[in-house]
Amino acid sequence: MAEPDRIAPKGRPPVLFPLFAGVETLPGIGPKAAEALSNMGVTRPRDLIFTLPNAGVTRRAVDRVADLRAPEIATIRVSVTRHAAPTGRGRPYRVICADGQGGDLVLVFFHPRRDWLEQQLPVGQTRIVSGKVELFDGIAQMVHPDHILPENAAPPADYEPVYPLSAGITQRQIGKAAAAALERAPELGEWIDPELLRREGWPDWQTALSLAHAPRSPADLSPTAPGRARLAYDELFAHQITLALARRQSRRRKGRQSRGDGALRARVLAGLPWPPTGAQSRAVAEIAADMAEPMRMNRLLQGDVGAGKTLVAMLSLLIAVEAGGQGVLMAPTEILARQHLRALMPLAEAAGVRIEALTGRDKGDARSNILTDLAEGRIDILVGTHAVFQDEVRFADLRLAVVDEQHRFGVAQRVKLAAKGEAAPPDVLVMTATPIPRSLALSQYGDLDVSVLDEKPPGRQPITTVMLDDRRMDEIVDRVGKAIASGARAYWVCPLVEESELSDLTAAEARFSALRARFGDPVRMVHGQMPAEERDAAMADFAAGRAQILVATTVIEVGVDVPEASIMVIERAESFGLAQLHQLRGRVGRGQAASSCVLMYHAPLSETGAKRLQTLRETEDGFRIAEVDLEMRGAGDLIGTAQSGLPRFRVADLERQAGLMQMAQRDARAFLERDPEMQGERGRAVRVLLWLMEQDQAIHLIAAG
Repeated sequence: MAEPDRIAPKGRPPVLFPLFAGVETLPGIGPKAAEALSNMGVTRPRDLIFTLPNAGVTRRAVDRVADLRAPEIATIRVSVTRHAAPTGRGRPYRVICADGQGGDLVLVFFHPRRDWLEQQLPVGQTRIVSGKVELFDGIAQMVHPDHILPENAAPPADYEPVYPLSAGITQRQIGKAAAAALERAPELGEWIDPELLRREGWPDWQTALSLAHAPRSPADLSPTAPGRARLAYDELFAHQITLALARRQSRRRKGRQSRGDGALRARVLAGLPWPPTGAQSRAVAEIAADMAEPMRMNRLLQGDVGAGKTLVAMLSLLIAVEAGGQGVLMAPTEILARQHLRALMPLAEAAGVRIEALTGRDKGDARSNILTDLAEGRIDILVGTHAVFQDEVRFADLRLAVVDEQHRFGVAQRVKLAAKGEAAPPDVLVMTATPIPRSLALSQYGDLDVSVLDEKPPGRQPITTVMLDDRRMDEIVDRVGKAIASGARAYWVCPLVEESELSDLTAAEARFSALRARFGDPVRMVHGQMPAEERDAAMADFAAGRAQILVATTVIEVGVDVPEASIMVIERAESFGLAQLHQLRGRVGRGQAASSCVLMYHAPLSETGAKRLQTLRETEDGFRIAEVDLEMRGAGDLIGTAQSGLPRFRVADLERQAGLMQMAQRDARAFLERDPEMQGERGRAVRVLLWLMEQDQAIHLIAAG
């Protein structure tokens, strides 16, 4: 292998320096405009060349006033005949012009500076003017022309790009600055595979920039237009190279070969009411094969609600125990960690292994006993929050870490983990709560190998989903009453009120009081503000059947498993996200009873609210629901932009260019197979791309070799 300093560039290539200067070095950008651009995330010319027009204005060029078709935006050459000052307060300043062929055009200005107008439009001179033409008393006029240009200037384009703006900068300023930034874009070596370029019909990098900034028709603004598609691909390819390098780095690092004899797993499987699904068996086989390799495992387990991730996680942890080591399952919250413990405990008992939980709630002697037993190898499997990675928590022989991510993504954390340099880091299995659309999975988890659970275990019942107007509240309460009279159990989820957690609470408490008044003791309530002991007690009562109605805020969204619960009522369902509704619905249909979910809405429903609820009514397929959610809300929204760790792409659009992400992943992995040290001609070009796209993590990973 080449030495790290030969592989890694020492710093940004000088050819890129002009693109990384301050944005105020561009013409027409003073402090105020620079601040406005900064609000758009533009601080350097490099940012501006990747800020593409998002609309366009058609300007029809005409020779005669008689050819104008009001109202339209047009460009015409005229000579200035005379200036007419306002005739009274509030009246406009008018400049009368002629086309030389008997046609007059009046330019209209409100509150202008007369000296400026006389300088711009001197009588007797010819000017090119462009703007919206309207008829007033049968005379063509143009109010505040967009362009007033000297006779010999190039006229504005027939189709003029419109850039996104922020307060404090004009179209003219940003257009002029973008043109100057484009002049700084150097000729660079080609980093895209030549065969791919030919197949897709994409231009080179400089031409792609020119095309993207100078659209000639609305079609050129489409994500599939050759210039835009190429620039989007550049961004995604650089991102996937970073992930592929992280994946290679983690695979190069020695892991622990963990081969189990299957004895503990056999005990668990023998005690199950039905055999695992084909998807579960396939996932466990993939995980077992990875764990038996000398390289460290980095795998993602994607599964729909109720697809049986818990069993796959437990069987994977048992491989580590069979091999003489320990396993840990990390959950993002304490309540989830406790739920995982409850779900895994019967499986651990069947296998005859010791499982314990460690969360912030454990204090004093209980905590130190767990820490001692863990360090001395008397605990086989630990369940906890991410705090189990604190220094004081030591394992005798940690072989597998299962990370339950629940939408708390972040490529950066895994890249850091890959570069940590522990002697023999554990294998890692990442689990997600709900399916993620493929393009998002690739942008988030492109450094991981993926196992998918796309079958439901045989015990899962189909769920009947209905939409009902909340004016039918009394009817719904009656139906729930009849069901609990015959022994059923129901969740009643209260609406999300956006102002604060407190308002959620008020809604939940009001509904709890109303249902308690109607049904008495069998009603319990859980919410995020309750002391953990009270919440656990209410959950335990519901699980044991002492309570039959559980009123809740969304604390029951994930991980609660009460097979006897068969009814889910979601109040103001239109205020919840699709993935969240799918998660909530997944709390029922876990036992033998026929299950139903009532999506109660407040009319009138918005178009998007109606589409969300109809999607849920039509399908229980979480993968399909995730795709619809992405189409409707966009990538950042889907995960919660601030916490998502989702890369911020300036050009690429994950919803509309999902296919490009898959192409980029294939290309990045194949490229690194062929040129692992990135020393070939294309390899050197890819290095420049990584600097251009600010993929610093990739630069460090190349340096680490």
